[in-house]
Amino acid sequence: MNPLKIRPAEPSSSYSLRLKDALLGAQMLFIAFGALVLVPILTGLNPNVALFTAGIGTLIFQLITKGKVPVFLASSFAFIAPITAGIEKFGLSATLSGLMAAGLLYILLSGLVAWQGPDTLLRFLPPIVTGPVIMVIGLSLAPVAIQMASEAGPTYSVAMAQFLAALSLGTTMVALLARGRLQLVPILLGIAIGYAGALILRVVDFAPVLAAPWWMVPPFTTPSLHWPAIAFFIPVAIVPAIEHIGDILVISTVTGKSFLRDPGLHRTLLGDGLATSIAALLGGPPNTTYSEVTGAVALTRTYNPGIMTWAALIAILLSFSGKLGALLKTIPPPVMGGVLIVLFGTIIVVGMNSLVQSGSNLLHSRNMVVVGVILVLGVGNMSLTLGPLTLEGIGLSSLVGVMLNGLLPHAKP
Repeated sequence: MNPLKIRPAEPSSSYSLRLKDALLGAQMLFIAFGALVLVPILTGLNPNVALFTAGIGTLIFQLITKGKVPVFLASSFAFIAPITAGIEKFGLSATLSGLMAAGLLYILLSGLVAWQGPDTLLRFLPPIVTGPVIMVIGLSLAPVAIQMASEAGPTYSVAMAQFLAALSLGTTMVALLARGRLQLVPILLGIAIGYAGALILRVVDFAPVLAAPWWMVPPFTTPSLHWPAIAFFIPVAIVPAIEHIGDILVISTVTGKSFLRDPGLHRTLLGDGLATSIAALLGGPPNTTYSEVTGAVALTRTYNPGIMTWAALIAILLSFSGKLGALLKTIPPPVMGGVLIVLFGTIIVVGMNSLVQSGSNLLHSRNMVVVGVILVLGVGNMSLTLGPLTLEGIGLSSLVGVMLNGLLPHAKP
């Protein structure tokens, strides 16, 4: 039985690196850019290093997964609080050794999956669990989109912010409903029109761009072995490892290909683990698959993994350019917020569709409990601390959902 209800893949899902897809790759990077640089800014790491390690990490992931999975790897939100605490407690260099160990845990899990096979894992993750978890991913990100779309900035009011968000959101929706090439770049077009509106309203500050150098080598930082930091980060890595499985299930549902089997969950975990460890080796944040990019893949229906290669190459290029990086940072948050409303909504719909395709009776008491508890714990961002390990939000709801699915009795025939 195939719990994912995978449909036949479309021809565009095979890998090809074409020059005409560079614009689509730039669109994917634009989508990920805000969250990509937000993590290092919040944790004290360098955004240019994060851009470089995101690009390198994505290329490594594609190499390990044989260029079959259309995902982009970048800064993981799950590590924001641990990195902040780790730098305060152990220092940056020691914290990086803990992040390297987190990547090694991914690698160990990939070996376990390769040994036991993904079918055992799928029995613990049926649609009645994965569907609401996918919905939680989108629902938990919804407040981020709304805050970005309606928060006043230093040079614009709340009303202006909402206007810019509506402009980018409306443009994106029109492009999606249009025919021809506009359907391929709706997000990029939405950002471009929203940015143009910001320029007309004169709310863009170019001072950081003028002050930034044209060329700069990212300030890499190397880790130093520190066992307490390693012991601190290994349990933390369990949660994003579970989220990785959910993200692979999402992109499998979106594209209609079971990536848990081909190239295999063991390869995706291995690629993510190596990308995370190498990022830490250079001073970057841990890498993870991005829900924003998955939403864009679902919207544009461009499943060619070669597009992510372009996104990775552009990210590496931008990491060496101070002015280009600074220019991207001038995009007002409301412009990105308007686009994210569509993207996060798409993730929610994908989760709903997974439940519908499975044929699960949601009014059955058992299913109602499993789905309801996952949604409330995840959207409510429930937190549980067990010694040095803290589970919250998506990670906690995923674990509880798996436990409930295994413990609650099924209805008798």
